[in-house]
Amino acid sequence: MARAGLTTERLVRAGAELADQVGFDQVTVSALARRFDVKAASLYSHLRNSQALKTGIALLALEELADRAAEALAGRSGKDALTAFANVYRDYAREHPGRYDAARFRLDPETAAAGAGGRHAQMMRAILRGYDLAEPDRTHAVRLLGSVFHGYVSLELAGGFSHSAPDSQESWSRSLDALDALLRNWPAP
Repeated sequence: MARAGLTTERLVRAGAELADQVGFDQVTVSALARRFDVKAASLYSHLRNSQALKTGIALLALEELADRAAEALAGRSGKDALTAFANVYRDYAREHPGRYDAARFRLDPETAAAGAGGRHAQMMRAILRGYDLAEPDRTHAVRLLGSVFHGYVSLELAGGFSHSAPDSQESWSRSLDALDALLRNWPAP
């Protein structure tokens, strides 16, 4: 019989908290069982395996990020929208490093289609409408922005910018200025 109070949702949320504390790669059903002081076998009525747990955490993280981004983008366009969107990702990664890693977890196509990943792409494309980019340039720009945001955040979280001046915040702001300028002056093919 399943232990009272344990649900799939509660386990996924606890797994997300664990990911933020010890790193997404360290999250397993066994580690989660230790957190609840139960045997791992008792969790298998809620979770098939560690892959299912990680998938749940990834879906949770994508949903949280999409909700934050949608709220931040409301009523904004152009550079304001670009900056708000970028700051949501950076702030989320700082607050929830394990969940941020989970948001990049490879999902099977069916699971990915049912998750919030599509909302992220729609929001980024909405931002780019303000820059009047047509396809395929809009897709190229989505990929560029994702790469810059993720690359910067990952390097910053790893301490890559903590050993020299200027401050990382100044570089982040200048990077967003540069992206805005690039998007306003997108090169012709």
